[in-house]
Amino acid sequence: MAKTKTAFFCQNCGTQYAKWAGQCGACKEWNTIVEEVIQKEEKSSWKTPSNTPKVATKPLRVKEISTEKELRLNTYDLEFNRVLGGGLVPGSLTLLGGEPGIGKSTLLLQISLKLPYKTLYVSGEESQKQIKMRADRITTNNDTCFILTETKTQNIFKQVEAIEPDILVIDSIQTLHSDYIESAAGSISQIRECTAELIKFAKETNTPVILIGHITKDGTIAGPKILEHMVDTVLQFEGDRNYVYRILRALKNRFGSTAELGIYEMLGSGLREVNNPSEILISKNDEGLSGTAISASIEGMRPLMIEIQALVSTAVYGTPQRSTTGFNAKRLNMLLAVLEKRAGFMLGAKDVFLNITGGISVDDPAIDLAVIAAILSSNSDIAIPKGVCFAAEVGLAGEIRPIQRVDQRISEAEKLGFTAIFVSKNNKITLKNTVIKVHLVSKIEDVVRSLFN
Repeated sequence: MAKTKTAFFCQNCGTQYAKWAGQCGACKEWNTIVEEVIQKEEKSSWKTPSNTPKVATKPLRVKEISTEKELRLNTYDLEFNRVLGGGLVPGSLTLLGGEPGIGKSTLLLQISLKLPYKTLYVSGEESQKQIKMRADRITTNNDTCFILTETKTQNIFKQVEAIEPDILVIDSIQTLHSDYIESAAGSISQIRECTAELIKFAKETNTPVILIGHITKDGTIAGPKILEHMVDTVLQFEGDRNYVYRILRALKNRFGSTAELGIYEMLGSGLREVNNPSEILISKNDEGLSGTAISASIEGMRPLMIEIQALVSTAVYGTPQRSTTGFNAKRLNMLLAVLEKRAGFMLGAKDVFLNITGGISVDDPAIDLAVIAAILSSNSDIAIPKGVCFAAEVGLAGEIRPIQRVDQRISEAEKLGFTAIFVSKNNKITLKNTVIKVHLVSKIEDVVRSLFN
């Protein structure tokens, strides 16, 4: 073996240095740079099976490259398929991150037990008995899922050669270690080496691999500069552990959109797919309460009806408070300035609290009008009529701006029983024979006049 080589890595962001330093120049964190051995034995960590066809590496003209549709493996989970873009791509590497106890292992074990393909679930954190207890709560009578408790990659690949699974699940990448790197499991060099071995295995055998990754104290995946750039897809599993709903987002996806959203409900028997998110995002309160408005939003290809709650009260302290949950605080300040400057509502000396129910965060500008309606409803203590929803962006001049895919939003509102929707008069609506009444407005004054007379 050649002379041992070492390098210095930042344990927070993964930046490599030639010598030790007190502060990382990339992420500005202190005392995170450590020395690690990076010398690797000249051995192959994964032996390509003899029956695996070799892929030609010669350069091709653009017109010579095949454009056939990419095959995907159905995971038999509608929400997981939607976020991935239609299913797992053979030979892809997918990374699932989330807070401890949020349900990452439960989600992947549940999917593994559903699959009709041969699946190898490798756990470095739990014993086989612990996984069996969880599996009994989720489902029974599954003969295609194999459970392995192992942390050394060389031993894992021996079992992979024996079983030849169609899908490989690793829980988690931070617990794996390779004999070819002399450092502790979870270190930057071990994560890089183990992920590289799994990438080589996935690409040479055309087997999809799903990894579970830990996150750091600031909510990002540990070793982001390494893992997120090496894998094909990065999924984030989020939600408050005090609530039963979980949200699955795609932060990176080489095979699909990153705008899709998957919603689950945590039950004693596992995670239930929520195919109609509006059932959890809209309260079933029949009483007319002020400060509540419904917006027709879109996440990816899915329309969502979102309930927005606002509370406006006289400021007790000298400086008025502006607090938001699930909405951009700077955008709230902008909308309040528009209300004061363009519509004449004096809210500068009042506290304003805004909340999007269901624990989700929305960046869709089409919810601007619903935010303004909820604020004005709370300010005047007049409830918005039941069955009314909103879908429009508000400009700095106080104008109601058009939005994209307004027909899809109107159809979703009509399907859920809404009787009226406020949209911009500049939107081109092609729907015909709709039962829902469409109010075309151009300024905030038109909305105030219609709702509060």
